[in-house]
Amino acid sequence: MPDNAPKEYADRSTLWNAVEQIEKNKNSQLAREIELALPVELSREQNISLTHEYVNRHFVSAGMCADICIHDKNDGNPHAHVMLTMRPIGQGGSWGAKSRKEYILDENGERILLKSGAFKTRKIDATNWNEQTKAEEWRAGWAGAVNAALERQGHAERVDHRSYERQGVEQIPTIHLGVEAFQMEKKGIPTERGDRNREVGKINQLLRQLQARINKLKNWLQEELKNAVPAFAALFAETVEKVKARARHFTGSAQQLSDEAFRYLKENNISDMAGLSSKVNEVRERLYTVRGELRNIEQRMSGLDKLIAQAETYMKHKNIGLEYRQLKPRKQEKFRRSHETELLLFESAERYLKQYAGGAVLPLREWRAAREKLALVKDGLYQDYRELQKDLQAVEAVQRTVKHVMHLPKKENIRERDRGLER
Repeated sequence: MPDNAPKEYADRSTLWNAVEQIEKNKNSQLAREIELALPVELSREQNISLTHEYVNRHFVSAGMCADICIHDKNDGNPHAHVMLTMRPIGQGGSWGAKSRKEYILDENGERILLKSGAFKTRKIDATNWNEQTKAEEWRAGWAGAVNAALERQGHAERVDHRSYERQGVEQIPTIHLGVEAFQMEKKGIPTERGDRNREVGKINQLLRQLQARINKLKNWLQEELKNAVPAFAALFAETVEKVKARARHFTGSAQQLSDEAFRYLKENNISDMAGLSSKVNEVRERLYTVRGELRNIEQRMSGLDKLIAQAETYMKHKNIGLEYRQLKPRKQEKFRRSHETELLLFESAERYLKQYAGGAVLPLREWRAAREKLALVKDGLYQDYRELQKDLQAVEAVQRTVKHVMHLPKKENIRERDRGLER
């Protein structure tokens, strides 16, 4: 609590009762909740200390009272719920105003009179706690506090509050498991969300491997472009023949590799290192395109999955929800006690659908059809990925052949008859 807060507010019941008493409007916001994901690398005591340090620095110092609950069931998901008061506390310990009204003036500096007889005003917040930039500031502050704590305790792990996209990490994000799916996965029971995340993880791993191979080829090409490597036609026509003359140095697999590389160069009209470098750039750009499209499709599929799941939940419990609303108030309480879970699921699904689906009619069939179409597009992108792999394998065959024909003669002691053959 701030130093000027009444001491009795140290009791959470007293604090929140006082909050309710000061708020007169039915729709007043009583508190703001912040949820903090605690690092599993730290002990419980270290996490408690970290949470107190962060809350004091970012919230209490600004004038808020903070009610902290830490949840840690030793299930790998320790976290903290922080409830924050919405009004500042004055020097005397009384609650301050959330906002004040300010008259809007015309071009002459005069107040504007409305038809109702009142003057036109606007709402001015008494604090900056509701500004949109605050969420970013608080999230960045938590990342900084966690990383500092991890460093103090000698841990190499670090966190980042930014999304993969903002970090510049070209990776498809996974979806949130949720409590139920998390518990099932922990018990070894596969879930649809878990399967989805495992699939995304596999895709990300494959894309990272592809990117690493492209980077390796790019580095090799940069070096070879500096070395004035001959045009491929001359390189393959002359140097390969020389090496083939030394049968012990040019095995059957090397011959096959050379033929594969030469065929690829011919099919793609590549005659020199610059042309091969352009081809690798083209493959890299296609990889970026595939990765970006996969990320967009995953996000759209995730959104549709949520809509479909919420719609199915809504339809499943709709009859109970409507029956409850048709009851008279004195009967509703007993009905709710008997159907608490169903009503909570129904109301939660209804709120979600009103926010993200809009109209009263749920186009569940259209959502499912749209998801199936996205799945087909996704399969097509996988095929593009396999084609990219084939291109990379061919370019890597060219790389190995060039290394073979360029470097082998330098490393071997060439006998006199070979020198005569070369002449």
